[in-house]
Amino acid sequence: MRIVSWNVNGLRSLAKNEYWESFLRGVKPDIFCLQETKANPDQLSPALLSPDGYSAFFSSCQIKKGYSGVALYSKIEPLKVIYGMGIKEFDQEGRLIGAEYDDFWLINAYFPNGGQGHARLDYKMRFYDAFLTFIEKLRKQKPVIFCGDVNTAHEEIDLARPKENEGGTGFLPEERAWIDEVVAAGYIDTFRHLHPHTKDAYTYWDQITHSRDRNVGWRIDYFFVASEFIKRIKKADIHPLIYGSDHCPVSIVL
Repeated sequence: MRIVSWNVNGLRSLAKNEYWESFLRGVKPDIFCLQETKANPDQLSPALLSPDGYSAFFSSCQIKKGYSGVALYSKIEPLKVIYGMGIKEFDQEGRLIGAEYDDFWLINAYFPNGGQGHARLDYKMRFYDAFLTFIEKLRKQKPVIFCGDVNTAHEEIDLARPKENEGGTGFLPEERAWIDEVVAAGYIDTFRHLHPHTKDAYTYWDQITHSRDRNVGWRIDYFFVASEFIKRIKKADIHPLIYGSDHCPVSIVL
């Protein structure tokens, strides 16, 4: 089983070029998790609402059009689908969708960016704390896999210029400490687990500075799995040659 996660930075704009169809044909994910879709279902074409062979599920931002949003496409019909964590201030931004399968929960999340001032950083940190509590409750039922744009690079190896970014959101001590907390709770970063010393492996590049051309990037998109499930993970990859967004896809194979 191949599960793919991708911050598409606008699903409608991605679908206007060849990347969407070519990616589905080439990678053939069994489950495809998208973040930052920036669209309500009524704005999507039939091909995006229901790609051949997939069941489709969407969570959209309720307070601002063209903002946030996540989607999940699955060849395997989930036992159950959940939308949000049951906390209005987080759920109204359409940042989480989850699916229950026979032997695991899969949570697809678009974590807040901590930019735009102190208030938004506080929102991000509260979202982080609520999310860990939420998945720990689900984990009592069955193992949890969570994926998405976490909007934080964990260690210095995970961004091209760690020293220059020490004081900026996405690499702040408190943001990185939350990922430490996730790891301490027994969740494993699948890519770093299988590629412990791989450098220059990034998933996001700033478009304004054309940093992708120079691979000056950040690894902020992840698959984490509960430690009791790690033996099921056979591959964990980054797909930097897939274009169409300022992020590239990441994937795991069970």
